[in-house]
Amino acid sequence: MSATRQPNRTGEQPSQPSRPAQPGAAPSADTPDLLSALLNGMDAALCAFDANGVVTHWNREAEHLLGWTAAEAVGRRGLDGWAVRPGDAEEVQGRLLGVMAAPGRQVLEFALLTKDGRRVLVRVQAAAVTTPGGQPAGVYCAFSEVHAQIDLERSIALSEALFEDAAWGVVLVDVDLRPAVANGQAARALRMGRSALLGRPFGELLEQGTEELESALQHVLAQGASPAPADLWIVVRGEGDAGPRRRCWRSAFVRLASPLAEQAVPLGVGWLFHDVTEAKTAEQEASVARFRDHQLHRAARAAAECVDPMEAATVYLDFALAGFADHALIDLVPPGEGGGEPDTPQRRLVRAAATPAEGPGPCLPTGPHGFPLRYPAGHPAPQAVDRGCSVRASCSGADPAVAEGWAVARKWPPGTTHALCTVLRSRGRTLGVATFLRGPTRRPFTRRDAEYAEDVAVRVASALDLAELLG
Repeated sequence: MSATRQPNRTGEQPSQPSRPAQPGAAPSADTPDLLSALLNGMDAALCAFDANGVVTHWNREAEHLLGWTAAEAVGRRGLDGWAVRPGDAEEVQGRLLGVMAAPGRQVLEFALLTKDGRRVLVRVQAAAVTTPGGQPAGVYCAFSEVHAQIDLERSIALSEALFEDAAWGVVLVDVDLRPAVANGQAARALRMGRSALLGRPFGELLEQGTEELESALQHVLAQGASPAPADLWIVVRGEGDAGPRRRCWRSAFVRLASPLAEQAVPLGVGWLFHDVTEAKTAEQEASVARFRDHQLHRAARAAAECVDPMEAATVYLDFALAGFADHALIDLVPPGEGGGEPDTPQRRLVRAAATPAEGPGPCLPTGPHGFPLRYPAGHPAPQAVDRGCSVRASCSGADPAVAEGWAVARKWPPGTTHALCTVLRSRGRTLGVATFLRGPTRRPFTRRDAEYAEDVAVRVASALDLAELLG
């Protein structure tokens, strides 16, 4: 808001035309345009009074706020009868002129009248104007509507609160996709001091998830924020001795643009996030559990239609493989053979069924009698038989050639990097072991995976026990 500064309406001539006008003296016609431009370019309404209370300056923002033009305002003595109600005029005038006797800047609030008769509550910041000799020469006042001022103060307070007390992490990212400001919560989440992380590329802060985060930031800069938060899975560098931990940060983004620019020019992106790893993990686990329960239900119905119990056993494995493993094997203890000592080369198992080694396919019996396998010492399959529980093994992170040799030595399909061997027991007897195998693109088997495999093994063992009785 701005207004053209008009000459003093009192008709007085300045004693020194070459100097800018001071409150209490009429501005000269020779006053440089710079002062006028400065006053009229201000975002706040501004007026000034001389020592006698005569209005000497009135800018365009004051005209916009109250409706009185500079021509109507400059030269009036006080605000009585036009910008202030008569009943309030004496108090307002006294408070304004009293600023000349007070040190520093004073903040005042009172009601002004617009040209159309409305009352506007304003907040005024007033300070004394003095002569070169230090004598009071007048007062200047910058004022704005209280509600606008409160909105500004709320915005500032919100910004301060976000960067001090917010439970969410808050990071302001510049257009080069580097942190410019961060709050304490964000610094703790990124495991770095607030000042230390500023200006660093996200690749130095995150071990995983950098590409996804930077892609989201670039999209917001170009297109604006998405209406819904995004879940980003990341791994923070410097997790410590516990090893890197994958985290899920629910993130919201807002594009920042300058309110002073004629066109919307992005200043950066505000990134707000909080850790929802536990909730997200629980949600995923619940989803997986529902799917696996559904698969067991479908497998039971399909197995019930099988005439051959051995076929029923392989049907259970076929349904269990979906989303769980790449291969499945059934190794049985030979009838009447207890095997050698635990974990010795004499341990014998017979391969009864297996999925194709060369690729995906159904689990099929290997023949009427199977073929014997002599597993080496320490192999997880005989360990599961001897211990009567599930055994997990993994070769993840090794050189591809080493991993290949690891799988071949254990008589598993090439490319296997994760294994889970689960004992098959029925009627108090150990019948053998079911082995589930995964490739390098999958994660290692977990304890929950072992629990699911044991549920499958109970059904497979029942079918194999029936096949033995009928055979």
